[in-house]
Amino acid sequence: MGAQLAQLVVDGLITGAILALTGVGATLVFGIQRIANFAHGDYMTIGAYVAFFVNVVLRQSLFVAALSGMAAVGVFAVVAHFTLFRPLRGRGFVAISIISFGLALLIRNTIFLVAGSQSLQYNVSQSGVVQVGVVRLSPGEAVAIVVALIVAPLTALFLARTRLGKHMRAVADNRDLASISGIDVERIAVDVWIFAGILAGLGGVMLGLEQGTFDPNLGVDPLFLIFTTVVLGGIGSAFGALFAGFALGLVMELSTWEALFGGVDPKYKPVLAFVVLILLLLYRPQGLFGRSRVL
Repeated sequence: MGAQLAQLVVDGLITGAILALTGVGATLVFGIQRIANFAHGDYMTIGAYVAFFVNVVLRQSLFVAALSGMAAVGVFAVVAHFTLFRPLRGRGFVAISIISFGLALLIRNTIFLVAGSQSLQYNVSQSGVVQVGVVRLSPGEAVAIVVALIVAPLTALFLARTRLGKHMRAVADNRDLASISGIDVERIAVDVWIFAGILAGLGGVMLGLEQGTFDPNLGVDPLFLIFTTVVLGGIGSAFGALFAGFALGLVMELSTWEALFGGVDPKYKPVLAFVVLILLLLYRPQGLFGRSRVL
């Protein structure tokens, strides 16, 4: 039982890190731009595919590939901001959300047309096993957990200590007050799209490593969990999203622990997240660290 618990905790940390990092970007975009970006999951797919091209086709290291994927999604996100979301500002929350959903479909089907529907994998052994105490990890999972342990604290430090991170949180908390205080809100809007894109790209690479193989539907399943993370942490709360992502990942994985009345079948883990979301919307719609908002 102890070995299974340790394994589930590590799996939960990997899942939680992916949700936390992507959730931070999604919640800041919503807090600052008032856009529920339904293409956020497909931004992850772009990052995963760019990284695959650099890693497998160009034969570069996984580190270089991950940086390339992050940079590509950062650029794509800011281009989408200037060419799509910014020109359509003022059309209403629902209209922009629908447009972002259309962008998601465009990204996904373009990847299908260009790269095909076959499953891909990075140049990392999928048959090897990394043994850390009683925990067994695939090489891809081992890389993902190392990245999580490094990037998650760095993201928290960036948001807490840097001038840009503080400005992002200030604008997400109160756009009008931040503007009066002298913060260039329009510039922060551009910066937050880049930031969210970079984290989404990294999340896509990590998810591809965790799963072992991936296809153009990579970002579809995590999208609901990302928005659950955003709501759970409190819409617009970056630190709330970080905490909520790890908490949700751990809860989902630990729910399968056999010592807990036999555990939940793994295929029902998303259902558990859905139950958490319903209860949260019923009893604390502002999230754990947020406050009530009017859309």
